[in-house]
Amino acid sequence: MTNEDFPVIYLDHNATTPVAPEVAEAMAPYLGAEFGNPSSDHALGRRARQAVEEARASVAALIGAAPDEVVFTSGGTESNNLAIRGVAAQAPATRHRIVTSTVEHPATTAPLALLEAAGWTLTRVPVAGSGIFDLDAALGALGDDVALVTVMLAQNETGALMPVAELATAARAHGAVVHTDAAQAIGKTPVSVDDLGVDLLSIAGHKCYGPKGIGALYVRRGTPLSPLVVGAGQEGGLRPGTENVAGIVGLGAAARLATHHLTTDAPRIARLRDELWAVLAAKVPSIRRHTPDGACLPNTLLVSFPGVLGADVLAKTPGIAASTGSACHAGEHTPNATLLAMGVAPDVALGAIRLSLGRGTTRAEIEAAVGLLVSAHGVLVATAPPVTSPPTSKGTPR
Repeated sequence: MTNEDFPVIYLDHNATTPVAPEVAEAMAPYLGAEFGNPSSDHALGRRARQAVEEARASVAALIGAAPDEVVFTSGGTESNNLAIRGVAAQAPATRHRIVTSTVEHPATTAPLALLEAAGWTLTRVPVAGSGIFDLDAALGALGDDVALVTVMLAQNETGALMPVAELATAARAHGAVVHTDAAQAIGKTPVSVDDLGVDLLSIAGHKCYGPKGIGALYVRRGTPLSPLVVGAGQEGGLRPGTENVAGIVGLGAAARLATHHLTTDAPRIARLRDELWAVLAAKVPSIRRHTPDGACLPNTLLVSFPGVLGADVLAKTPGIAASTGSACHAGEHTPNATLLAMGVAPDVALGAIRLSLGRGTTRAEIEAAVGLLVSAHGVLVATAPPVTSPPTSKGTPR
């Protein structure tokens, strides 16, 4: 199998997924003839409103929620901001602390930084070498001064699944609101808001074969939350503005597909991911795996190629679409902050590549990708100077 057999081997599904054909088909009428405003009281408007509510029910069913607990947003970033800043706006003066982890996505860390600059106290719980946050430390960080606990369900770079349910039970006993960013988990692993015990949960459509620019926030009934923007009364007043009907319909279709495919997709993709790792480990001595063996997404494999930059490996394999665990600023490569938080040495972190599989990934593609990656590494090892490392980066795309 050669690279010519696959114009691009797409192994970057954690960055974004392709829009499923069924999703595009469901959206098409609402980009054309069905252009009504859901707030309009005529036939076109009523049909648009019905489409929005059907999609809401589909998203709710995927996570075990009630339809009226689903608020549509523009994506995971807005959902996280609404959850974090919306809870903070409602918090009493006696609760001015937030508990989070050291490996959150910028869609979480940025709004938290705004609150910290405004006087809030943040307690950042460390992670172990596995990339999973220290549950004992998180439990020990709880107190009656905590307004919010926000931790991601699945880490976007390592694929580590976090013990959210255990933390949520204790946090809610202290009277804290619990939010989880589930953008990477939705569609890849079963998600139930009641099993997790969370009050707020963020969803991004483009991570689960839906369109970009649409997402949702699950808001448990009774959760105190203020809107970030004001206007009319759409989405219960929490996200006013005329609804993105086509995007919402697309997210609903993606949710139905996820419900249908989850039980078959996950084990098949996990087998391919494990085969990918087994062959890489056999062919590349000293390659490091940063994705935990047990509690992890079935599709994610974050590895470090020894003695080289991950960016250089991908530069030599243009037929593979994947992400590195480092960033380049003005020609200077910087190791990924998530790996540094896990205790990974900077020179090792600079060799990281995230390979994330998807619904359409085939065994033939995996075999071809291994050949390309191993060949590129071999060439680089023979010619590359030692890897050195300055400052940390912000990591791979979500």
